[in-house]
Amino acid sequence: MPEGHSVHRIARQFGRHFVGRHVSASSPQGRFADGAAILDGRTMSDARAVGKQMFLEFDDAVWLRVHLGIYGAWDFAGDVRGDPTTRAANGRMGQTGMRGASDDDAAAAPTTVVGAHEESLASIGAPRRTRLRMAEQETESAVDDLALEGFPPDPIGAVRVRLLTDSAVADLRGPTACEVLDAAGVQQVIDRLGPDPLIDDAEAGEDRMLARIRRRRVPIGLLLMDQSVVSGIGNVYRAEILFRARLDPHALGADLPEEVIRGLWRDWRYLLGVGVDTGQMLTMDGLDEEARRLALRNRADRHWVYKREGLPCRLCGTHIVMELAAARKLYHCPSCQV
Repeated sequence: MPEGHSVHRIARQFGRHFVGRHVSASSPQGRFADGAAILDGRTMSDARAVGKQMFLEFDDAVWLRVHLGIYGAWDFAGDVRGDPTTRAANGRMGQTGMRGASDDDAAAAPTTVVGAHEESLASIGAPRRTRLRMAEQETESAVDDLALEGFPPDPIGAVRVRLLTDSAVADLRGPTACEVLDAAGVQQVIDRLGPDPLIDDAEAGEDRMLARIRRRRVPIGLLLMDQSVVSGIGNVYRAEILFRARLDPHALGADLPEEVIRGLWRDWRYLLGVGVDTGQMLTMDGLDEEARRLALRNRADRHWVYKREGLPCRLCGTHIVMELAAARKLYHCPSCQV
């Protein structure tokens, strides 16, 4: 399931290529025909992400809410381009923005990052016709013969919603939620969500997360995945944030010291910013040059505990444990996280 950084990056694509433009909406699959008819012919005026939810605003305060869930993805095609806020290395997006990173680090970075669910989006420079899939995994490929095929390209597969401008198209497949809302309905959804570090005021969001954790006698490993407590954290970030804090995932939220909870918020705020800017969930920082290069090349060298069950902890050598918590895989070090 896409974590918060992916949804914020998708919102950026809509902000770059759709906001301010007249949009034709349709439902090639047919399951969203009524909703598409409401959106059709309107101008998109805003695109925002809150945690794992995305909201697209159109004329007259009409909104499209999308939650991708496990299987959802947006496919963009046409004159689309990569995120200009992400520094490019040799024409491709590399990991930068980590503590201590510099422009020289970016220039020396590998040209791509390989890893399921984390493959970086190619930076393609000037806009050109291309296909770009954005879910938890971002992949881009130029379509050299698109001009011969015509624009827009035919829908591929079961497209729930197609949003089309004169130069770009976005196709939505397999979402968990897809609905048209008014402003009040959008606010009701947002009110049920915990704070998002990229949306909420930093101090106010920190206080909200603190209050919601301290009143729950629930393991912190479950609370961090509860979107009503804090927005955007998924399985990868949950495991890594807890390890970075050396925190037992079974510790009850109500028992945690205030400074520990505030530290979790601040680390999530930092990691989310890095993820949005780079498209990668590199959760290890303070790396030397060689370790950084390894981490950029392969997810196996990018995380402290995620997907490392049975392997020795990078710090103490104890084997990393994987267990099921609320039907989700939870990774942790039984020695470091006590």
